[in-house]
Amino acid sequence: MVRVGILTCSDKGARGEREDLSAQEARKLLPVNVFRVENYAIVPDTREAITDLLVAWCDQDRLDLILTTGGTGLSPRDVTPEATRGVIEREVPGMAEAMRAASLLKTPHAMLSRGVAGIRGQTLIVNLPGSPKGVRENLEVVLPALPHALEKIKGSPAECGSA
Repeated sequence: MVRVGILTCSDKGARGEREDLSAQEARKLLPVNVFRVENYAIVPDTREAITDLLVAWCDQDRLDLILTTGGTGLSPRDVTPEATRGVIEREVPGMAEAMRAASLLKTPHAMLSRGVAGIRGQTLIVNLPGSPKGVRENLEVVLPALPHALEKIKGSPAECGSA
C-alpha cells in the first residue's frame, strides 16, 4: 500500500475562506487498492510553512508520495516549487514536463505552470495545480507511472525495460 500525503498550499484555504476541492479531487483519483491517504493539510502560501510540512512528512512520517496542490503559478505568493526544490535531493523533471505537455494540448496557460517533482529520501513529491480540473488533468498523466517510480525509489532491483 502506497502511503500518501496531500498538501494544499492556499492562503484562502488556510484561513477557511475556500473549500479545498483540489485535494478532494486528488483523493478521488487515487485507486484505494493501491494508495492510502494518511496525511492531509492546508497551509498558507509561505515557503516556510510548505517546507516544514514537506520535511516532516518525508523524514518523520516517511510517506511514500506527497501530492501538493496550488502555488505553482506566477503570482507573487506562488512559492510551492521553490519550497519543493528546497527540500528535494533529486529532481524528476520528466513528470513535470509530461504534465505540462499534456496540459498544453488543452490550454496555452499550461506553459505558465512552474510545478516540479522530486525525491527526498524515499518520498516522491509532485506539485499539482490548485484547481480541481488542473489536479485531475495532471494527476491522470503521472498516475500510471507512480507505482513503478515508487518501487525504484525504494530500491527495487527489477529491470525498467524489456529486451
